[in-house]
Amino acid sequence: MGDSETTPSEAEEQKASVNAIEFIKNISPRDVDKCVFADSLVTVSDSGRELGDFSVSVSRARYNEELCFLLHASSHGVIDEVPCGTSIVAYISERLEILEENQHEYVKLEHQMLDRKVHMVRQDDQLVVNRMISEKEGVKTQTHTFPLSSLIGVVSEASNFLILRILSLQKIVPENMTFLSFDADSVISKSTYRALGWKKQKIGEELDNTFGIERTVFSAKDTFSTWHCFFLPDGHLVSRVQLGSPAKMKLQHLPLLLDGVDKDQIPVFEKKPLIWEEDMELYSKFLDRKEELKADYTSHIRQHPELKALMADFLQLLLLRKPSDVFSFARDFFAPFASPSPPGSPCIKESPNPTFPEMLDNKP
Repeated sequence: MGDSETTPSEAEEQKASVNAIEFIKNISPRDVDKCVFADSLVTVSDSGRELGDFSVSVSRARYNEELCFLLHASSHGVIDEVPCGTSIVAYISERLEILEENQHEYVKLEHQMLDRKVHMVRQDDQLVVNRMISEKEGVKTQTHTFPLSSLIGVVSEASNFLILRILSLQKIVPENMTFLSFDADSVISKSTYRALGWKKQKIGEELDNTFGIERTVFSAKDTFSTWHCFFLPDGHLVSRVQLGSPAKMKLQHLPLLLDGVDKDQIPVFEKKPLIWEEDMELYSKFLDRKEELKADYTSHIRQHPELKALMADFLQLLLLRKPSDVFSFARDFFAPFASPSPPGSPCIKESPNPTFPEMLDNKP
């Protein structure tokens, strides 16, 4: 049994620092363009045992005809024998503003599943934040609304990854970088960034210089969480750790460069059968892709409310007529909406139940 709570659109007297606001104002589209790449790390314990995986990718996209960036971050693994994971799918403007963002966190305990989902979407002059928390006691939903005028200097979990990449590429963190953020309860709080300097780190068999950045997010409950992230000079993430956590995310190998290598020296690997359901990494990607597609489709339906009306009319007429040939009936019903096709154009049929590889290939 779920209940619902609505919080008034009211931000506390919290303000981002002048340096933080100036930093965002000075970000150019070219700065964000340099962040369009993917990172893939593994999660390891203090003893070096592999626990899971972590990935972040940024690509160019459109949202309501607006040029923006699509960010997808995910982390899945088993920590202290407990399966857990997080995923973020977000559309972010060139000014690092939230257009739409979906967050999902889960912890699979022995007798129950803890699950938290947060959906943020910009609507007119406000940001609507919906939270759904599933626990043993039931499902609790909350809705928070914030006027955009109160969110100057706000950094979401998604835009945080872009800010870290931009700072690492600039190789400097201005002093007094205090932004506004949402804490775990979707309450406006503060977050700070500061430089940790340069540090030698071993990546595979190589020893490389890395630049470190510390991010701290404060909570309205007088608690805080701190992350240390180190980057290569080109902005790729090398390591990420939350202080106090028994796990660390790190890059295992530098990218393999084949330029100038004789083709005969390129290793050939034997093809193995793909059983993705039994592969933890592929299954995690399947879950991430499922969440990404769900968020994309939900967003498209929200932007086109006429879809629901059209399908409702079709189903109503279908149930009234009860045709023996449903496919012919559907063809005749939707024919007036179809644009003319060239003679002899092929008809492409899609599987009604796509497999996991098909879902990965079905990019929005």
